[in-house]
Amino acid sequence: MNWRDMPSMAALRAFSVFSETGNLQQAGAQLNVSHAAISQQLRQLEAHMGVPLLDRSGRALRLTPEGEQLAQALTLGFGAIRMAVQDLTTRGAGQPLHVTCTPMFATHWLMPRLAGFRQAYPEVDLVIDPTGEVVQLTPGGIDVALRYGSGAWPGLEAEMLLASPMVVVAAPGLLDQREVKQPEDLLDLPWLEEIGTNEASVWLRSRGVEDSLKAGRVVLPGNLLMEALRAGQGVAVSVREFVAPDVAAGRLTELFCEEQGRGYHIVHRPGVLRPGARHFVNWLRRERGSTPLI
Repeated sequence: MNWRDMPSMAALRAFSVFSETGNLQQAGAQLNVSHAAISQQLRQLEAHMGVPLLDRSGRALRLTPEGEQLAQALTLGFGAIRMAVQDLTTRGAGQPLHVTCTPMFATHWLMPRLAGFRQAYPEVDLVIDPTGEVVQLTPGGIDVALRYGSGAWPGLEAEMLLASPMVVVAAPGLLDQREVKQPEDLLDLPWLEEIGTNEASVWLRSRGVEDSLKAGRVVLPGNLLMEALRAGQGVAVSVREFVAPDVAAGRLTELFCEEQGRGYHIVHRPGVLRPGARHFVNWLRRERGSTPLI
């Protein structure tokens, strides 16, 4: 198709609306322009095509046979476009919004706020998948992931939601006033890890510790990890924001802190988000820093 031979889309749309309404004022109102603008678009369309599309001999404008032919074609064409747009914009509307995050994030950040999202968007069905494993974001699967890291995930779009470094913490009773200057000072204590994660192993390797833990490792769900920490059942690596209230209250002691510039990110595939996911991402942005952690 030679697009240079085609009239402007604005002129075709103006003519189509006029052919439906039969009135310049009504056509202008539907397109949010003046009736004079519609009249000008119609004259430009006739000039481009070189045939009369409107009979101006009477008191009211009427379509010529050529105008009738074009109006029928535009009705079919714009009707097909309208159906395609409606199909694409509503596709997946009946599918629930699928969000993945760690159990710790769900417990300490997401769930205390989620009632606000449900109140604002009651029409959006929501599935929360709390898992420590990194889930692949594929079409038809997870819509939005809330991941901890630097934000450098190839092929995905990431936006910082909660900036916070990783820290190593333990209950004062477990430490029993021991002096901790290096990671090796903690190897004889049990370590706690959330199911599906390996923060402790990664952190120890990053500090050059190759020796194995002498007291072993306990792996448990994220919602139980904090209780085990407070009870003095082990040492753990956690996001500072999640343990800050306990550190401030003296229930936990911060032993080490990692580099800044890391945190939880809003992660999704590139491209246009479907409506439910778009509402959720915009809500997350508004919630940044708005509610204290539990």
